Amino acid sequence: MRWIWIDKFVAFESGRRAVAIKNVSLAEEHLADHFPGFPVMPASLLIEAMAQTSGILVGEARHFQEKVILAKVSRALFHELARPGDQLRLEAVIENLTEEAATISGTIRCENRLIGEISLMFSHIDKSQAGVEFPQENFVFNESFMSLLQFYLKDAQTGVPNP
Repeated sequence: MRWIWIDKFVAFESGRRAVAIKNVSLAEEHLADHFPGFPVMPASLLIEAMAQTSGILVGEARHFQEKVILAKVSRALFHELARPGDQLRLEAVIENLTEEAATISGTIRCENRLIGEISLMFSHIDKSQAGVEFPQENFVFNESFMSLLQFYLKDAQTGVPNP
Protein backbone atom coordinates (compact mmCIF):
# COMPACT_ATOMS: atom_id res chain seq x y z
CA MET A 1 0.00 0.00 0.00
CA ARG A 2 1.20 3.51 -0.78
CA TRP A 3 0.54 6.12 1.88
CA ILE A 4 -0.32 9.58 0.64
CA TRP A 5 0.27 12.28 3.25
CA ILE A 6 -1.01 15.31 1.35
CA ASP A 7 -4.64 15.94 0.38
CA LYS A 8 -4.33 18.67 -2.23
CA PHE A 9 -2.19 21.46 -3.62
CA VAL A 10 -3.38 25.03 -3.04
CA ALA A 11 -0.44 26.77 -4.74
CA PHE A 12 2.15 25.65 -7.24
CA GLU A 13 4.78 27.86 -8.87
CA SER A 14 6.82 25.78 -11.29
CA GLY A 15 10.47 25.55 -10.27
CA ARG A 16 9.90 27.74 -7.23
CA ARG A 17 7.39 26.67 -4.57
CA ALA A 18 4.44 24.44 -3.76
CA VAL A 19 1.86 24.58 -1.00
CA ALA A 20 -0.12 21.49 -0.03
CA ILE A 21 -2.80 20.79 2.56
CA LYS A 22 -2.90 17.81 4.91
CA ASN A 23 -5.99 17.32 7.08
CA VAL A 24 -5.13 15.31 10.17
CA SER A 25 -8.02 12.94 10.94
CA LEU A 26 -8.61 10.71 13.92
CA ALA A 27 -9.67 8.08 11.36
CA GLU A 28 -6.00 7.60 10.38
CA GLU A 29 -4.85 4.27 11.80
CA HIS A 30 -1.43 5.43 12.98
CA LEU A 31 -3.04 7.89 15.41
CA ALA A 32 -4.49 5.03 17.47
CA ASP A 33 -0.97 3.99 18.48
CA HIS A 34 0.89 7.29 18.54
CA PHE A 35 0.18 7.91 21.41
CA PRO A 36 -2.71 5.95 22.99
CA GLY A 37 -5.01 8.49 24.64
CA PHE A 38 -3.08 11.43 23.16
CA PRO A 39 -3.03 11.07 19.36
CA VAL A 40 -0.47 13.10 17.41
CA MET A 41 0.82 12.80 13.86
CA PRO A 42 4.35 11.39 14.13
CA ALA A 43 7.21 13.69 13.12
CA SER A 44 8.42 11.06 10.64
CA LEU A 45 5.11 11.30 8.77
CA LEU A 46 5.27 15.11 8.77
CA ILE A 47 8.69 14.78 7.13
CA GLU A 48 7.22 12.34 4.59
CA ALA A 49 4.37 14.76 3.81
CA MET A 50 6.93 17.48 3.14
CA ALA A 51 8.99 15.05 1.03
CA GLN A 52 5.91 14.23 -1.06
CA THR A 53 5.08 17.93 -1.56
CA SER A 54 8.71 18.71 -2.40
CA GLY A 55 9.23 15.66 -4.60
CA ILE A 56 6.41 16.69 -6.92
CA LEU A 57 7.78 20.26 -7.02
CA VAL A 58 11.30 19.08 -7.91
CA GLY A 59 10.09 16.52 -10.43
CA GLU A 60 7.86 19.03 -12.20
CA ALA A 61 10.69 21.59 -12.30
CA ARG A 62 12.74 19.02 -14.26
CA HIS A 63 9.75 18.04 -16.45
CA PHE A 64 9.64 14.61 -14.79
CA GLN A 65 12.69 13.55 -16.83
CA GLU A 66 14.29 11.67 -13.94
CA LYS A 67 13.12 9.88 -10.86
CA VAL A 68 13.51 11.99 -7.77
CA ILE A 69 14.45 10.33 -4.49
CA LEU A 70 14.82 11.75 -1.02
CA ALA A 71 18.55 11.63 -0.33
CA LYS A 72 18.82 13.44 2.99
CA VAL A 73 16.81 15.09 5.72
CA SER A 74 19.21 17.94 6.42
CA ARG A 75 17.13 19.49 9.18
CA ALA A 76 13.84 18.79 10.91
CA LEU A 77 12.81 21.04 13.78
CA PHE A 78 9.36 20.71 15.33
CA HIS A 79 7.83 23.41 17.51
CA GLU A 80 4.34 21.99 18.12
CA LEU A 81 2.36 18.80 17.71
CA ALA A 82 -0.03 18.06 14.85
CA ARG A 83 -3.29 16.73 16.31
CA PRO A 84 -6.53 15.33 14.88
CA GLY A 85 -8.64 18.16 13.48
CA ASP A 86 -5.61 20.21 12.43
CA GLN A 87 -5.36 21.38 8.85
CA LEU A 88 -1.67 21.53 8.02
CA ARG A 89 -0.26 23.83 5.35
CA LEU A 90 3.01 22.50 3.93
CA GLU A 91 5.07 25.02 1.97
CA ALA A 92 8.12 23.81 0.04
CA VAL A 93 10.56 26.23 -1.60
CA ILE A 94 13.35 25.20 -3.96
CA GLU A 95 16.61 26.64 -2.63
CA ASN A 96 18.88 25.05 -5.25
CA LEU A 97 18.20 22.92 -8.32
CA THR A 98 20.87 21.29 -10.48
CA GLU A 99 20.96 18.38 -12.91
CA GLU A 100 22.04 16.07 -10.08
CA ALA A 101 20.11 17.26 -7.04
CA ALA A 102 17.82 19.75 -5.38
CA THR A 103 17.59 21.28 -1.93
CA ILE A 104 14.30 22.35 -0.42
CA SER A 105 13.34 24.39 2.62
CA GLY A 106 9.90 23.84 4.00
CA THR A 107 7.54 24.93 6.73
CA ILE A 108 4.49 23.27 8.20
CA ARG A 109 1.85 25.54 9.72
CA CYS A 110 -1.54 25.11 11.32
CA GLU A 111 -3.43 28.40 11.17
CA ASN A 112 -0.89 30.93 12.49
CA ARG A 113 1.17 28.36 14.43
CA LEU A 114 4.53 27.12 13.12
CA ILE A 115 4.52 23.34 13.54
CA GLY A 116 7.83 22.52 11.88
CA GLU A 117 10.75 23.57 9.70
CA ILE A 118 12.30 21.01 7.37
CA SER A 119 15.24 21.07 4.94
CA LEU A 120 15.52 18.24 2.43
CA MET A 121 17.90 17.14 -0.30
CA PHE A 122 16.76 15.17 -3.33
CA SER A 123 18.83 13.25 -5.84
CA HIS A 124 17.87 12.77 -9.49
CA ILE A 125 18.15 9.25 -10.86
CA ASP A 126 18.10 9.17 -14.65
CA LYS A 127 17.44 6.16 -16.84
CA SER A 128 21.15 5.64 -17.63
CA GLN A 129 22.35 5.20 -14.04
CA ALA A 130 23.68 1.68 -13.62
CA GLY A 131 20.68 0.13 -15.33
CA VAL A 132 19.08 -0.37 -11.93
CA GLU A 133 15.35 -0.99 -11.92
CA PHE A 134 13.40 0.98 -9.31
CA PRO A 135 9.87 -0.13 -8.45
CA GLN A 136 7.40 2.62 -9.33
CA GLU A 137 5.71 2.50 -5.92
CA ASN A 138 8.87 3.95 -4.37
CA PHE A 139 8.44 7.28 -6.13
CA VAL A 140 5.98 10.13 -5.96
CA PHE A 141 5.33 10.21 -9.70
CA ASN A 142 2.64 7.57 -9.57
CA GLU A 143 -0.95 8.16 -10.67
CA SER A 144 -2.27 9.08 -7.21
CA PHE A 145 0.30 11.81 -6.62
CA MET A 146 0.19 13.11 -10.16
CA SER A 147 -3.60 13.50 -9.89
CA LEU A 148 -3.10 15.93 -6.97
CA LEU A 149 -0.98 18.16 -9.20
CA GLN A 150 -3.35 17.78 -12.16
CA PHE A 151 -6.37 18.72 -10.02
CA TYR A 152 -4.60 21.86 -8.82
CA LEU A 153 -3.51 22.86 -12.33
CA LYS A 154 -7.04 22.33 -13.66
CA ASP A 155 -8.54 24.36 -10.81
CA ALA A 156 -6.03 27.18 -11.41
CA GLN A 157 -6.78 27.19 -15.13
CA THR A 158 -10.58 27.14 -14.87
CA GLY A 159 -11.02 28.98 -11.58
CA VAL A 160 -13.44 26.24 -10.51
CA PRO A 161 -12.29 23.97 -7.67
CA ASN A 162 -12.75 20.23 -8.01
CA PRO A 163 -15.20 18.74 -5.48
